[in-house]
Amino acid sequence: MPTLPNEFLTVILPYAALFCKRIFGHVQLLLTGAILTPGKRTVSSVLRIMGQGTTKAFHKYHRVLSQVEWSTLQASQLLLNQLVSVFIGLGPLVIGIDETIERRWGKQIKARGIYRDAVRSTHKQVVKCSGLRWVSVMLLCSVPWAGRVWALPFLTALAPSESYYKDTTRAHKTLTDWARQLLLVVKRWLPDRQLIGVGDGSYAVIDLLLALQGQVSLISRLRLDAALYGPVPPRPASQRGRNRVKGDRLPTLLALAEAAKTVWQPLVVADWYGGQTQTVDYITGTALWYRGGKKPVAIRWVVVRLEGKLTGLVSNDQTLTGEQMISYFVRRWSMETTFGLVRAHLGVETQRQWSDLAIGRTTPILMGLFSVVTLVATSLQAGGLLRSQVSGWYVKKQLTFSDALAGVRSHLWGKMNFCPSGSEVVEVKMSQQQYQLWQEALAWAA
Repeated sequence: MPTLPNEFLTVILPYAALFCKRIFGHVQLLLTGAILTPGKRTVSSVLRIMGQGTTKAFHKYHRVLSQVEWSTLQASQLLLNQLVSVFIGLGPLVIGIDETIERRWGKQIKARGIYRDAVRSTHKQVVKCSGLRWVSVMLLCSVPWAGRVWALPFLTALAPSESYYKDTTRAHKTLTDWARQLLLVVKRWLPDRQLIGVGDGSYAVIDLLLALQGQVSLISRLRLDAALYGPVPPRPASQRGRNRVKGDRLPTLLALAEAAKTVWQPLVVADWYGGQTQTVDYITGTALWYRGGKKPVAIRWVVVRLEGKLTGLVSNDQTLTGEQMISYFVRRWSMETTFGLVRAHLGVETQRQWSDLAIGRTTPILMGLFSVVTLVATSLQAGGLLRSQVSGWYVKKQLTFSDALAGVRSHLWGKMNFCPSGSEVVEVKMSQQQYQLWQEALAWAA
């Protein structure tokens, strides 16, 4: 195992408590190799890039994923604590939750299903793909050296389709069931912190809002024709029967937005989609959201108007203001960016594990590696060791994740002394210019 630089060891050493000393040495090699490896993130590729391509004990590295007992949930808790201490401090935690499809094929993959491909589908044509569905929870926070909000994954869970549970004794869990469970786990980890959950329209469900009320302030999209009601009026002394659960029916959000007497409030949003500043108009209010057969939930609603287009938002926390709900919700777009980056730079969808345990561990590790790289890059930036790619035809105004990954790779290549497997080691001299050229090419390889 090569000697790792202090900036990297500081981030990964807290995870040593999850493994025995011998296994943690394998874990360090796999994590380092996963960062350095371009292309496919298979265990074989990691061993080759780390100079262990001819080792005869290659099976012990595969067993870290498929057989060794350790908890990904405990690792997620450690990662969240690291992210909070570095990027948040004492403020509220904005947590994003969203699902993504990992395109995978193979009869050995038991949890594989057929899902709608959100990337390739349009309003006119629905494209479906074979793969695994993952629900990922990310910390939505500002990264100072990047100058914008990033979505940093720390907890990812496999959410199979209903067909997967037909031959098992386990009950099927919907996406909202997974969201409730995952967000409450985060609340249990940080009971004294204010949690703001952000999700798309899939999580605008009455049962979910009720289950999280008082624990997590969830913000999601709301249909403009949702059935909203006023507060429950006092019970008359002469009334018989059950108590009312809702007040009088209120106008829909679409009717309020189209009413001529509606007064819109302007708002300048600093972190709009794409990191730009945008001025929008909005209206807000409180109501009871009710649907037949469900218990009503007290909500705050917001309607945002931009260039004639209307968007409804809902939260189960009436103490939030309209400005807060809008500013928190627009951070959600950074999750889509993270999903694209982990595919492009960290090899998600290129791993080839077939055992259930290895499949359930590999993708969450690669998702969490995004946050690990960000933590190491933050340490390098503090020491002035992080830079953007310089070229004569393109100048970056802000550092991106590709810059962070290349900076971490360059630092690892420069500080590590590799000891290839095998007894014979041949030294080859090369010029400093050639060495830097090769190091640069490896650091920026996708």
